[in-house]
Amino acid sequence: MATAEQIKSLLRSHFDNDSERFLTISLQVAAHEAHQGHIALAEEIKGLVEKNKNSRPRIITLQPDLSDLILQTEPDTKLPELIVSDSIKTRIRRLMNEHRQKTKIRQFGLENRRKLLISGPPGTGKTLTASVIAGELNLPLFTVLVDKLITKYMGETAAKLRQIFEVIARQKGVYLFDEFDAIGAERGRENEVGEMRRVLNAFLQFIEHDKSESFIIAATNNPGILDKALFRRFDDVLYYNLPEKEQIVQLINNRLCTFKGSFSTESFAEQINALSHSDICQACDDAIKDAILDGKSKVGKETLFDMLKYRLDVYKH
Repeated sequence: MATAEQIKSLLRSHFDNDSERFLTISLQVAAHEAHQGHIALAEEIKGLVEKNKNSRPRIITLQPDLSDLILQTEPDTKLPELIVSDSIKTRIRRLMNEHRQKTKIRQFGLENRRKLLISGPPGTGKTLTASVIAGELNLPLFTVLVDKLITKYMGETAAKLRQIFEVIARQKGVYLFDEFDAIGAERGRENEVGEMRRVLNAFLQFIEHDKSESFIIAATNNPGILDKALFRRFDDVLYYNLPEKEQIVQLINNRLCTFKGSFSTESFAEQINALSHSDICQACDDAIKDAILDGKSKVGKETLFDMLKYRLDVYKH
């Protein structure tokens, strides 16, 4: 039978309404029973866990006045799909590991990391990171459309922000504030509007007092204009860069997969170091489509080079 510690952990997670932890411990109980030779019982427990995972309601009904501000998706993206430096991957793994074992951390009066600020050029994996965290932890991803929040609700943005944080507290998930500099710009800038100062102050208060189970991720292309008070409100700050040679090779090989012809990917790396992760992936997709339309099973070196060069030329002009 389950150990005393496992039974106590099951009870704690149930009373804390922590379904993720409850399912994790249930699988640990199944492993324990299998180790004891109770194979049928272990398989039955695992089957119940899988059934619960697949049947849990995931779609929520947002308030009508928020439905055009929050976009919900159900990503199944996994960490290997994110091509970034090893140090960044290590920090993302740490974030997810703390979430999975947050009960253990809380026993010592500490909280797991939940608030993440990501900065970097467009197309370097900021949005993909939010999808990876949601996919790995089996959580829904809610993208807050900050630009629409600002342009459509100028004058009542702070009130809408309050409603969004109420959703964050009520519905566990990963919440991505994309184009975050729209509300996070430093107070006192020359072109600042008074309303935006109030919005930033409101965001600072909401995120500081947030005690939910949700992840809050803010992504920006312009970290230099962010208000300095923001940085200490986040548990971790990640800086993304354009892909380096090793990452370019990995991106192309992963994206072309079985369509890759017999050529060395490394020959492209130094020539396209000005392209983002997204640009490289799109160029690979274009090359695959060309091969399919030409009735070919492999992407040729010249075709791929042309697609990559086209994207380089776009930036030159």
